[in-house]
Amino acid sequence: MYQLNCIDGYRIPTRQEVYVLDIIPFTSGPATISSDQKLSLFNPLSLKTGPTVDLLTNHGNITCARAFDPANSVVSTAGENGTVSLWDLRQDPRQTEVARFTTGKSHERFIMDVRSTSAPKLHYKEIHSDDVTELNFHPSDHNILLSGSTDGLVNICDTRITDEDEVVIQTFNHGSSIHHAAFLNDTEVYAISNDERLALYDMAEGYEKGAATTDFGDMRAVLGCQYVANIFAKANGAGAVIGAGAHEQQGFELIHLTKGETWALDRDNSVGLQGAHSEEIVRSFCFYDEAQMVFSAGEDGFIKAWRANA
Repeated sequence: MYQLNCIDGYRIPTRQEVYVLDIIPFTSGPATISSDQKLSLFNPLSLKTGPTVDLLTNHGNITCARAFDPANSVVSTAGENGTVSLWDLRQDPRQTEVARFTTGKSHERFIMDVRSTSAPKLHYKEIHSDDVTELNFHPSDHNILLSGSTDGLVNICDTRITDEDEVVIQTFNHGSSIHHAAFLNDTEVYAISNDERLALYDMAEGYEKGAATTDFGDMRAVLGCQYVANIFAKANGAGAVIGAGAHEQQGFELIHLTKGETWALDRDNSVGLQGAHSEEIVRSFCFYDEAQMVFSAGEDGFIKAWRANA
């Protein structure tokens, strides 16, 4: 394992326990959402000076954020009160929230047109029977939308189809509540459940419909970890990176998921974050390949920057 060292960090200054829930990588630097309902943007070269933008959201309880335009620091956030906000972090703080939408039940899916704050463009009520935990568009066809749910299903939908009985073009039954799911490439999908089971699926013709093409099983046994924080496909198409943690050992590891004739875990070239976030869980991570830096966020209230020794 190749170890990185923490070179910078920032902790949310509060007496109450605050978790940093997620990191959103922008070209200008990492943004975070935290359990004190804040959306914050940081200078990647100086985390310790604190956020350059620090905004209080209005979702009741913020649950997720995604980059809408990574190059221009535009982000969408959502929360438990059914609202979705679009923020332009380049704007004056009083004008940063540029759009706001109201949705509905947690198992329903809404497609919004950001050019309008009127009713949703599309509304699917019955695609999942329980809470939707993940939404991701196809990497090259933005009409194709993946959703994962606590009902154990990963559904692939064609949003050009308005008939709810026809919109699902592929279903993968993972068998347990979905923690994260996304496309690895144009046809392959990963899903990891809340019981840490990882499996890969393929929506291309020639594969058994709905069946896993690779089932890695419980990653706690496979990797010797306690949890998987997330999995991110590499931008250059060269596989993916799994972030796995063992908080009792104060460890967090980035493991490459590579594809040759089959998918495999490359443990020989894994990267460790020395000391991680002490004994607290790492909620999120991201990497900036050109700068050779990794950022992590955890339940200790820290965002940290990591790099190899020069």
